[in-house]
Amino acid sequence: MVAELVDIDRGALAPRPASRPLPLRSAPGRRFGLLRALAAALEHRRLFILLPFVVILGLIVSLLPPTAPDPTLLAAVAGLVLVALPLVARSLLLLRMGIVGAAFWVGFSLLALHGALSGTPMLARPVYGAYEMRIDEVLSRAEDGTRAVVSAIRPVDDARPLPVRRARVVIASAEALAPGDILRAPVRFYEVPGPVLPNGFDTQFHAFFDGVGAYGTTTGAIDRLEAGAPTDPRWVVDAVRGGISSRIDAVLAQPAAGIARALITGDQGEVEEAARESMAAAGLAHVLSVSGLHLTMVAMLVMTLLRAGLAPWSTLDRLVSIKRVAAIGAIAAALAYFAISGGNVAAQRATIMILLVLGAVVFGRRALTMRNVAIAALVVILTDPASVFRPSFQLSFAAVVALIGAWEMLGARQANDSSIGRRVFGYLGGIVATSFVAGAATLLFSIYHFQQTSPLGILGNLFSLPLIGFVTMPAALLATLAMPFGLEAVPLVAMGWSIDRMLDVSLVISQWSAGIDFSPLLGPGAIGLGLVAMAWFAFFETWHRLIAPALLPLAVLVLAIDGPPDVLVADTTQALAVRDGAGLGLVMGKSDSFAVDIWRETYAESLGSTQLLACDSIGCFGRSPVGFTVAVVKDPAGFYEDCPLADLVVSRRAAPSDCGAKVVIDAPALARGGAHWLRWRAGRGEFEVRPAIPPIDRPWRVPK
Repeated sequence: MVAELVDIDRGALAPRPASRPLPLRSAPGRRFGLLRALAAALEHRRLFILLPFVVILGLIVSLLPPTAPDPTLLAAVAGLVLVALPLVARSLLLLRMGIVGAAFWVGFSLLALHGALSGTPMLARPVYGAYEMRIDEVLSRAEDGTRAVVSAIRPVDDARPLPVRRARVVIASAEALAPGDILRAPVRFYEVPGPVLPNGFDTQFHAFFDGVGAYGTTTGAIDRLEAGAPTDPRWVVDAVRGGISSRIDAVLAQPAAGIARALITGDQGEVEEAARESMAAAGLAHVLSVSGLHLTMVAMLVMTLLRAGLAPWSTLDRLVSIKRVAAIGAIAAALAYFAISGGNVAAQRATIMILLVLGAVVFGRRALTMRNVAIAALVVILTDPASVFRPSFQLSFAAVVALIGAWEMLGARQANDSSIGRRVFGYLGGIVATSFVAGAATLLFSIYHFQQTSPLGILGNLFSLPLIGFVTMPAALLATLAMPFGLEAVPLVAMGWSIDRMLDVSLVISQWSAGIDFSPLLGPGAIGLGLVAMAWFAFFETWHRLIAPALLPLAVLVLAIDGPPDVLVADTTQALAVRDGAGLGLVMGKSDSFAVDIWRETYAESLGSTQLLACDSIGCFGRSPVGFTVAVVKDPAGFYEDCPLADLVVSRRAAPSDCGAKVVIDAPALARGGAHWLRWRAGRGEFEVRPAIPPIDRPWRVPK
């Protein structure tokens, strides 16, 4: 789609590679060895393309020491690097090494810097009382209340002060709340939950860098002391989003209404779960999240309409390039769409990329280059380094690197035959190629984060993307533009019809995909291998760029395949799962708790209740068919009875220091390490234990 955006007139400003791309197979006598390919990439200044990957490496390494890096040391080393770079500038090799080293140190320092600028103390114990607070952002509106991020939290009367910058609160109010509103309400604030699995999504980490140090729920009547100012940009954007959503709901029914809201405003809260699951199985989950696909379509539509509308004005064309004027209009449209879509990481990266592409059109420069991808990635990483650890950044970054790399290899070849049949064939072929390239690039990250693949995703995209491109997004654009005049009904009906047809396609594809699945459990090393392969592919220009991606599956199979656990212990609930003859069974806790739902999705286990353990008033005891014994101690007297007998002792109390079990997971262990993952090593007669919270001291960890 980006290629079409910059090549609407099929003319001279079509993107061309920086130098003539080398063919996949060189002619006899001109075969390029790996060293020569490396020299060519360096000569073409592609070292810059590696800088985002080096910064990411620095970010990862900064999380390995047991304590946070000392800011004084970080500043001192940064000063030395700045002093040393001019000294090594005379040697090209030393200069390159210095630039790479500086990029690594920037990455190593970023989390500490952003933590100092935007971090917050984390609430350690629940707090109750009446508080005044200001709404900064409305996250979603639902029947159970408004989910919002609040700040300027002040205690009322005898309530305890809350030592956090911001909090995420569910406000049970029938009133329509907006950013800037100042409220007074009784609230129960509680600590931000940690990850429920090792290497799982770390809510505390991301909340800290968002300045959110607590979660909360209102427990009584809400008083709005002051309404937000209509001149506040946040109030304006929220009002526009809310108005668009209400207009959509007035015309469309579910599930089309929820998907239409997601496509225009970025709010996925009303997307029905059945629709979400069928779209994911059909490889269409990306359609729900505003990203490069949507932003490019909107920008392309606006640019096409502006060029068509301004074309008759020949006088204007003599004064200024109509194409450049249209590109400026498309930039404005992309920025407006980004503003009302909620601004997720994928949308942010795509917006930066579109600004670079259209900016290149405005200034007559090449648009589609890997350098622009690197610039967009660096902007996102430097402004929001925590986003690197979110799936959305990894998926969008991998997809765009793969697509631009494929574009570089194939070149911008245009067909001389402009017949309708060839254009249609080329468009459909482009969808297939794009779906294959992007799907292959993101497969590893999808499996790691979601344990989900879409084996027939190419078919889902082939049948759905033309509908989205020619009906859904144009209708969405027309409906949004017509809303101020009350004329949105017809385009919304057309949009709803196209969404219903897309859901029909996704349902058929998901049914065809049933039983076709290959989603192995992967360790975090898989992400590292994927980043290395991506960096290799982005850096080289010749066929050598394919070596690392070709070796990646074998490397993952040998080095990064993980196995399922035999025991899972939740930290904030009573949930305990133990492997019985049929799989993981829930021996304690509620089957519908958040932790159990995540376990069920991650390990594809039913996690039904099991009677593996025999219980009395003191505790429970049993043997797993895998070969280990487990005891759950409820009363302190149970430690003296079960510690000598059990391989594993689990208790929500503090166990005595002389407990003789091979592994003891008690209250202090759960407080330090959060949820625990255990696998029984029968050959060695011992457990492999993985706490969800690694033993490192960082400011985003809730103090215990």
